[in-house]
Amino acid sequence: MSELKLARLPDRTPVKVTLSIMPDLHERLVRYAAAYRETYGRDEALGELMPAMLAAFMDGDRAFARMGTGS
Repeated sequence: MSELKLARLPDRTPVKVTLSIMPDLHERLVRYAAAYRETYGRDEALGELMPAMLAAFMDGDRAFARMGTGS
């Protein structure tokens, strides 16, 4: 079989992670969600925003990228 232009898609099965955070961080996340809603006119749950926030943080970490362990 020949190779298609589009490579096989990676596994996109979500992985559930449970974590506990301090109340002050929770308040900051709630304020961020409010700023997001004000900026984009969309109300997104923290559970939807947090994975994107973590990915953006890791994508912007140059030291991590230099280690060769980035995405």
